[in-house]
Formats: sequence, structure tokens, C-alpha cells
Amino acid sequence: MRGPVAASRRGALEEEDSRARYADGETDKTHSQRAAAAPSGGPHDDGRHQPRDHADDDHRLGRPQRLRQLGDLGFIGHGGQGNFPLVTSDPSSDPTQPSNSDAQSAEPSAQSAEPSAQSAEPSAQSAEPSAQSAEPSAQSAQPAEPARRFGAVDRFFKVSERGSTLSREMRGGLVTFFTMAYIVVLNPIIIGGIPGESKNADVLGNVLPIAQVAAVTALVAGVMSIIFGLVANYPFAIATGLGINSLLAVTIVPEVTWPEAMGLVVVDGIIIVILAITGFRTAVFNAVPAELKAAIAAGIGCFVAFIGFVDAGFVRRIPDAAGTTTPVQLGFGNSITTVPTLIFVIGVLLMGALMVMKVPGGLLLGIIITTIISIILESTLHLGSGAEKQGGWSLSVPKIPDSAGGLPDLSLVGNVDLFGAFTRIGVLAACVFVFALVLSNFFDAMGTMTGLGREAGLADDKGNLPGVGKALVVEGTGAIVGGVASSSSNTVFVESASGIAEGARTGLANIVTGGLFIVAMFLTPLYEVIPSEAVAPALVIVGALMMGQVTRIDFTKFEYALPVFLTIVTMPFTYSIANGIGVGFISWVVMAAAAGKARKVHPLMWAIAIVFALYFAREPISNLIS
Repeated sequence: MRGPVAASRRGALEEEDSRARYADGETDKTHSQRAAAAPSGGPHDDGRHQPRDHADDDHRLGRPQRLRQLGDLGFIGHGGQGNFPLVTSDPSSDPTQPSNSDAQSAEPSAQSAEPSAQSAEPSAQSAEPSAQSAEPSAQSAQPAEPARRFGAVDRFFKVSERGSTLSREMRGGLVTFFTMAYIVVLNPIIIGGIPGESKNADVLGNVLPIAQVAAVTALVAGVMSIIFGLVANYPFAIATGLGINSLLAVTIVPEVTWPEAMGLVVVDGIIIVILAITGFRTAVFNAVPAELKAAIAAGIGCFVAFIGFVDAGFVRRIPDAAGTTTPVQLGFGNSITTVPTLIFVIGVLLMGALMVMKVPGGLLLGIIITTIISIILESTLHLGSGAEKQGGWSLSVPKIPDSAGGLPDLSLVGNVDLFGAFTRIGVLAACVFVFALVLSNFFDAMGTMTGLGREAGLADDKGNLPGVGKALVVEGTGAIVGGVASSSSNTVFVESASGIAEGARTGLANIVTGGLFIVAMFLTPLYEVIPSEAVAPALVIVGALMMGQVTRIDFTKFEYALPVFLTIVTMPFTYSIANGIGVGFISWVVMAAAAGKARKVHPLMWAIAIVFALYFAREPISNLIS
């Protein structure tokens, strides 16, 4: 039985191979030469025949085409070293890679198979699947296409070394841009304003025009993302941070001018860079307990969401003259009575649904859809501005612009007063503001980078990122550049996780993201159309994502639960990120001391807690000094 079965199957394989060669134009002579060189098969075959020459298969199909097929199938780009990522790291496990030991054992195996015809038949039957599986395995041993065609790019960004491909990096960069492009719309809403109106006006009544803020926001995000990708080689995009720009608009600008406020941001960036170079920033971050790090991130999420509620009119102040003890309410009279607020509600549900369905660029798509609905409603109902009549739009009135694009207005670049705040409000008060900016920037960036590094599989066993020092220096430089350009401090964006989920592992993805931000700079006329009610839902969604950090906290231990809780709620309740961080640090060391664990608290934690205590008592201290 063995002979006929083996012969028939071997013949079928040879016939299939022959047809494939003839289809690609091989001559009869070439085929006869191959047939003569091949093992005869037959009933007395000793099993020592060699596998097919897959180099010829590469010639028939075209090597680049085969490699592209492998990349699509997932055979290439999942591990390995250098320019040769393999599916398996053990050559002995590959049936297409014969070794000396295999050759030596082939004859005994054939001899032992001879006495038993029944056992030989299953072996013959298994030959076909083995032959079929040989080709993909041999294919997987070939260099990846990016390494062959774009060797310099592959080596510089370590694309193959990190188990990625050019296509994945491009796709990851594109997705990252779509998920964070809302910042070009959102930042002008947070720090920008309309000339003549009080929203976001500085101490002299001046505002940052919305279109100009949008232009510099896109410019700095593009430039810093590209620089970060080239220097740090991480797929972490950079743009204006939501925490610091809110701190500027709410706390600092009412005391100083916008150029002076941006000067404080530049000083903050310089300090951050110095702390990164000296290694102090890393040391402090390592000293902060993981639970408190998670609480800071979650608190920032609550703060950002609260800003969204207020900007959309979903949460409104109750005048003190009303004689009520309730400080805020839902809409007007605890009811959604205006069309713009309804747009906000629709936007939250829409963006939430898009996130649940994992639609790439769900936030940006949600902003676009709600903006279109707003334009249609405004053209029909003529709601106008909320500053003129109740029920109108909070900031921008959604009207069709005269043009969709044009040259960006970059007049805000360089409009900065480095030391003006120190002369206007005094050295002590200015130093307090700088301290708040440093604290807000300090922990947010480090926590975000650590989380993204772990998600991308770039961190070591201890959660540390290799070469993190360079990354921190570039991130600190983002604050300096953002202050000079009047776009506010720029930092690593947590939305980069979307690109990482798409396969991005290197700074090449950042090059793509940064390039798209540069293009977006020429579309700023469109941003004036977008009402805050269409953008505010994105803040709520981002807040919800950041609140996910609480899952890392053990609330069953009250010495953890109380400091964490106070950190989270203090930020939105006092409308300050710095306040939440300070309360968290102070309560953490006090609770640790009460639990008898004072010696386990890092000395830097005690030092920072004391500094925060002085920060909260700055007014009485200032009065005593004066």
C-alpha cells in the first residue's frame, strides 16, 4: 500500500509544480532538467530527498510581491532581529531548514519504517501538508520589504528591530492624528477669544484670536511631534496639553497679560528641561507611589470633563443673589432648555458610541458631525451668540465661512514677555504660578509616557523606558516652543495610544502625525465655525478615558483611598490641577504617618508635601513678609 500511495501523492505534487513553472514561461528543457535532478520517488524511496528550491518560487512570484503577501498575512514584522524578522527563532523547528542531524537520522528512520507498512502510510499522508506548509515557512525567512527597499529608514527608526513595518508606522501615525486633531479646534476654545468679549480676556481686556491660536497650535504640534520622533524615536505625538492651557485661562491670565502668561510658560519649560537633564525629574517621578500617579491622571480627567460641561452650558453657575446653597445646576432650572446644550448632549452620546465601535478618529468625526448639525440649526433658527441673548451659542456662532483654507496667521509667534509677570504681580506671586505650571506639566507627561511605553511594549521589566532622558528633554522643549508661539505648553498626548493600537512602535509614526498637523495649519478658517458645544463632548470623552486609571488603585486600604479621592475631586471642585496634586501629596504623607508607615514614604514626597503646604499658605506668608 505504501508504494502506490506515496507515488501518487508525489506525482500530484510534481504535476502541480510543473504547471506553475510552465505558467510562468519556463521551457520544457528547464523542466526536464529539474525533473532529472529531482528524486525518483518510487516504492523504494529511502526518504532522503531534499525540499524544493524556494528561491525559484521567489523568482516565479516576484520577491517583493511575495513579501507584501507575507506582511498582509502577518508572517513578517512580529519579532526577530535586525532586518530579518522571523516567525520562529529556532531554526530546528522549521521543517524547510534541514540540518546535519536530520540528514543523519533520515536513513535510520527510513529503515525503521520499512518493516511496518501500516505505519508508513500515515507518514506518506502527512507528507502533503508538510510540503504545503514548507513554502510559508521559507517565505518567512526572507527579509522584510521595508528593510530591503528602505534600509536607511528602517535602521534609523529601528522599525524591523521593534517588530513593526513601514505600513504599520504610517497607519499608526495617521490614526494618532485623527484621534488628537481635535486639539486644533479645542485649544482655541480654551484659551482663545473674540475681540471685545470678556471670555478668556487678560488683565488688560485683550484676547488671543481663535484663528491665530488654531494656526500656532497646529504649527507647534507638527514641529514638536516630528522632533520627538527623530530624537526620542517613540510613537508619542506632542500637542498642547489640556491641563496647562486651562490653568492659564482660568487662574493666571486674569492677573497678567497673555504675552506675560506665555513668558511664564517658557520659564516653566526651561525648568522642566533642566530637571530632565539633571535626572531630578525621573527621581521624583519614581518617588511618587503608583496609586497617587493614577489619581493625578484621573483627577485631570475629571477636571477636563468639568470644563467641557461648563463650556457647553450643561453645568451652569447659580447667582449668589438667588440665596441658595447650591453652587451649580444643570442647564437653566435643572433642565436642558437650549438648542446648543442639546447639541452637546447629542455629541457626548455620538462620540461615546463611536469610541465603543472603535471607529478610527471617532472624536474628530463626532466634532465634524455635530458641527454640521449646528450649522444647519443656526441657519434655520438663527440662535446667534449667547452673549447677546439667552439660548445662543457659548462662543463661536456656527456659520459657513467665506473660505475653507488659506495662509495661516502666525502673528502670535514671538509675542511673549519673558519677565513681564514678575514685574506686574511681583516675584513671589509669579514664582507661585511657575511652580503650579511645573507641577501640572511634571507629572502629566511622565505618567503618560510610562503608560504609552508599557502599552507599546517598549518598557523594561521595571516599567522604565530606554533613553527616556532624551524624551523628557524634548518634551520639556515643547513647553518652551509652545510658550514662544503662544499656543501654551506642549506635552505628550495620551491619544497616541490609538496609533500604538494600530501597530506604531517607532518615531516614524510621529513624522506622519507631525506632517499632517503642518497641513492642518492651512485650514484654520474652518475652525472659527465650530461652536464650543460641538467640541466640549470630546473633553468629556477624554475625561472618561483618563478616569480609567482608578482601576489601578486599591480603595480597600483607606490610607490609599482618602489621598486618592481628595486628589481626584479637588481638581474639578477647585478648578485647579495644582490644588489637586498638592492636596494629594499632603494627605498621602499624613495618612502614611498615621498608619505607621512614615519611614516607607520617600524623602522627596515629604519635601514636596512641605513645599505644597507653603504654596497653600502663600497668602498669609506674603502678608507676613510685607
